Amino acid sequence: MSTRSSIEWTETTWNPTTGCDKVSAGCDNCYALTLAKRLKAMGSAKYQTDGDPRTSGPGFGVMTHALSLAEPFRWREPRLVFVNSMSDLFHAKIPLEFIQRVFDVMAATPRHTYQILTKRALRLRRLADQLPWPENIWIGTSVENQEAVGRIDDLAQVPAAVRFLSCEPLIGPLRDINLEHVDWVIVGGESGANARAVDEEWIVDIRDQCSRADVAFFFKQWGGRTPKAGGRLLQGRTWDEMPNQSRLTATGAGQA
Repeated sequence: MSTRSSIEWTETTWNPTTGCDKVSAGCDNCYALTLAKRLKAMGSAKYQTDGDPRTSGPGFGVMTHALSLAEPFRWREPRLVFVNSMSDLFHAKIPLEFIQRVFDVMAATPRHTYQILTKRALRLRRLADQLPWPENIWIGTSVENQEAVGRIDDLAQVPAAVRFLSCEPLIGPLRDINLEHVDWVIVGGESGANARAVDEEWIVDIRDQCSRADVAFFFKQWGGRTPKAGGRLLQGRTWDEMPNQSRLTATGAGQA
């Protein structure tokens, strides 16, 4: 089932797949891995398969859930939908055929706007020409530090209506980002017991790069012990810019 989300840049989460494996430094304190362990203990059906203990964990084995594909058809009002908050749709263990089924559902429900985020931008690029790309599908990649910026080049080659970056958790500076084919940048500090501190200079620099490139900038959180511990103010204000705002207004998505 879908979940109304507390994530500031979306409204609903939809998980037709669950589970993942750590691939880079941004995964070190993965909230989804921790949550999956708790959901397994609670008996949640989607989280009973364990992943490799070296890269995953209890309840976090990669799984596909065909029954979940029907969910978006039941949502009558338009929604902003974060696809796979508990997984990565482009994980190598997820078959192309199932990815295509997920995309077919999104294409068949144009009243909703779907936001897909992946760290596996290379596989995304390689599969892009085998997937439909209607205007209601947004695609993004995670860029947590300078070592991850190569993902942007793969993202730039994907024919999505909106391409975005999630610089969360931001764990290092990102200088001179190539924003030529990027429409939106989300930035946030890490949260949780082992949260790594974010430097205000890193955030301000990304914001200024977005301003110069006319790219929407969204500051999600400072982070800390909990996601909301540090608040959301950056230099005295919130930054809630969204891409393609005219389409969101027209469909009603993104409204309270």
